[in-house]
Amino acid sequence: MIAAIAFYVLAAVSVFAALRVVLASNPVHSVLWLITAFFSAAGLFVLMGAEFLAMLLVVVYVGAVAVLFLFVVMMLDVDFVKLREGFTRYMPFGAVVACILLVEMILISAAVAARGAGAHAPGVQHATDVTNVEAIGRVLYTDYVYIFQAAGLVLLVAMIGAIVLTLRHRPHVKRQDIHTQVTRDRKKALAMTRPETGAGVRPEDLV
Repeated sequence: MIAAIAFYVLAAVSVFAALRVVLASNPVHSVLWLITAFFSAAGLFVLMGAEFLAMLLVVVYVGAVAVLFLFVVMMLDVDFVKLREGFTRYMPFGAVVACILLVEMILISAAVAARGAGAHAPGVQHATDVTNVEAIGRVLYTDYVYIFQAAGLVLLVAMIGAIVLTLRHRPHVKRQDIHTQVTRDRKKALAMTRPETGAGVRPEDLV
């Protein structure tokens, strides 16, 4: 009974948050509703026994992707007046696309309800003595370990490439020189002077 109530509550929140992501006029509000949808979907995955997917949604999507979206949106100079003007212009095309997606979802739902989707797929043997995360880890680090390491290498190269592409050396900008800071001595780092009372330190006194 409690699981059924939790399912309906989380499902209703997920659907409502997903609608607010699309219908909200403020991009910041859209990202916040997106985070809410991710959390609700994570709760649904926990109810289904897929705790690995739930953790993936919270750690990766909420903790990284959605927060990154929020930072990017907050840094953008969004013209809300022009944004509302473009809504009416693209509304007919958006309605056509929405109708096509609605028909597709109805057809897929009807096929699943009739048990036609995946009827010929081979059965999956579920281990009863291990958890969901442990079963995924065994398969990932045994059968697909080389592919997993290759994917990590690709992500590392992509991260280094993004840093290199965004690095800009601007002239007349002071940067740290670690070697100079570490190897400097007392004569270069400290200047002793005797300024006159009330006169302050003059540039020629520091030479």
